[in-house]
Amino acid sequence: MIDSHCHLDHEPMYGDLKNVIKRSKDNGLSKILSICTTNDSFSKIIKIIDFDPIIFGTFGIHPHETSKDVVTKNEIINNVRKHNKIIAIGESGLDFYYNHSDKNAQIKSFKTHIEASLELNIPIIVHSRNAEIETFEILKSYYEFRPKILMHCFTGSSQFAKNMLTLGSYFSASGIITFKNSLDLQKTFMTIPNEKLLIETDSPYLAPVPLRGKKNEPSYIKHTLNKLGEIKKTTIDEIETITSNNFNLLFNLK
Repeated sequence: MIDSHCHLDHEPMYGDLKNVIKRSKDNGLSKILSICTTNDSFSKIIKIIDFDPIIFGTFGIHPHETSKDVVTKNEIINNVRKHNKIIAIGESGLDFYYNHSDKNAQIKSFKTHIEASLELNIPIIVHSRNAEIETFEILKSYYEFRPKILMHCFTGSSQFAKNMLTLGSYFSASGIITFKNSLDLQKTFMTIPNEKLLIETDSPYLAPVPLRGKKNEPSYIKHTLNKLGEIKKTTIDEIETITSNNFNLLFNLK
């Protein structure tokens, strides 16, 4: 199993990294991607990726932080090139649900991250909330350059999924698919081709059923995997192979 999106730099995981990684390995995880959200976050990420061979990282500024944490394309590129285990840009994108950052600042930052990912030829991890039209239109404007897109913790509409598939996007299922009120989302994931599916915890957030309410961690990914297998009407072994192969293909890893 591979956790394609978590935040190992957040507590309680950062202070208990040794045990978190041990539990992850004991539960069958082969890779973990720890996601950057701020410049301060990245200072922890570069330490975390050296902690264990299964951990990889990203560099990016979360849309909530774009009004106060501004980076240039060259700064993104330079941070990535310094570390061979930094394998993607993000998380970046648009979040118009909360008023944490100015919309124009988010859009400018998102475009900067996309352009950096294109120059580096690595994936961009996209966060999109209450911004389906804007997210799609911005990414579509770069279509001729074939961006490598991963829609993280996808909770969008079926139409949004269809639109993003025209751009070749991948979609990551989080513990939300295990929630009782996620029937529409489950139906959407039924329609997404197997070759475009990944799984994630987004830990320490969004712990899956039956652990909902607890602080999440990568070892809990098995519950999301099991649910995705149920949704896709396939075996657990098969969906594990599918999602792991998709991760390795997208991020150019063995």
